[in-house]
Amino acid sequence: MATKKQTLPSLLKEIRACRLCVEEPKGAPLPHEPRPVLRASSTAKLAVFGQAPGNLVHQSGKPFTDPSGVRLREWMGVSDEEFYDEKKIAIIPMGFCFPGYDSKGGDKPPRKECATAWRARLMAAMPNLKTAILVGGYAQKWHLDDDAKKTLTETVENWRAYSPRYFATPHPSWRNNTWLKKNPWFEDELLPVLRKRVRALLK
Repeated sequence: MATKKQTLPSLLKEIRACRLCVEEPKGAPLPHEPRPVLRASSTAKLAVFGQAPGNLVHQSGKPFTDPSGVRLREWMGVSDEEFYDEKKIAIIPMGFCFPGYDSKGGDKPPRKECATAWRARLMAAMPNLKTAILVGGYAQKWHLDDDAKKTLTETVENWRAYSPRYFATPHPSWRNNTWLKKNPWFEDELLPVLRKRVRALLK
C-alpha cells in the first residue's frame, strides 16, 4: 500500500527506474534492458489495464502505439489526443516491460514481478478511478479475483455483472479476429455501453 507521504509522481519515478526483472527475477531474467511503460495521474477517472507492452511499444516508450492500440481506441470511441491525456485516462499494464518472445514468436506473459511489487500501491494512489477496461485475461484475473470466470470468453460474456466499475474485453490484437467473428455480441452489445461510459467520464 502507498504511504500517506508518497505521492503518485514519486511512485511513478520508482517504477520507471525498476530493475526487479533483471536483478531479482522470478524465473529467467528479462532478456533485454527494462523500459517500463505506463501512464497514470491522480485525476484520471478512467483506466486501461492491459497485459504488457509489445516490442513496438518497447521501442516507442508510449503505450498502444501499434495496430492493437488503433483498434482499442476504436472500441472506446476516443481520439488519439483523448487516449493519451493521462490526466483523464490511466494506462497501466500488468507487466510494465516488454517480456520478450516465446518459442513460437508470440509475446511472453507479463512479468510476475510487476504486479507483486507495484500494483496495489498504484491502485491506492489513484483514488479517483471510476471505471477500468480490463484488456485480456491477466488483468481480469487480478482485478476481478474470484469473480473472474474460468475462461476469458466467459468473463467477457459476464460483463454486465462487472460494469460500470469494470469492462472486461479481449485483447484488441489481430490474433483475436476469429474470436470477434464468433462473438458478435461483443461489438453489438458491450461496445455501445462502453463507449457511452467512456464519453461520460471524459466530459
